[in-house]
Amino acid sequence: QVQLVESGGGLVQPGGSLRLSCAASGSISRIYGMGWYRQAAGKQRELVAGITNAGATNYSDFVKGRFTISRDNAKNTVYLEMNSLEPADTAVYYCNARVWSIPYDYWGQGTQVTVSS
Repeated sequence: QVQLVESGGGLVQPGGSLRLSCAASGSISRIYGMGWYRQAAGKQRELVAGITNAGATNYSDFVKGRFTISRDNAKNTVYLEMNSLEPADTAVYYCNARVWSIPYDYWGQGTQVTVSS
């Protein structure tokens, strides 16, 4: 089992910044990739960014140049630095982990990000 706990969400003004954190526990040695997804009210959950154990990253087009995903393996934590936030970024942000030999992903409880003036 893998447990994921997100933190760092909140209310920010347009143009502001936040850093989200996701701490993993449990069978962390079996994780081969982690990422961030978001889900706005009434919309589908969508990929924001992902990172593999090898350090490869990928980003959705709508956050390229504004968001940065990173990891600290010693702390079993993945981060999402969000800059130049826009109202369209308002959503619940979820941490995701993919595990070897398990046919499903693990998810955190989510953290709310609200961008409003």
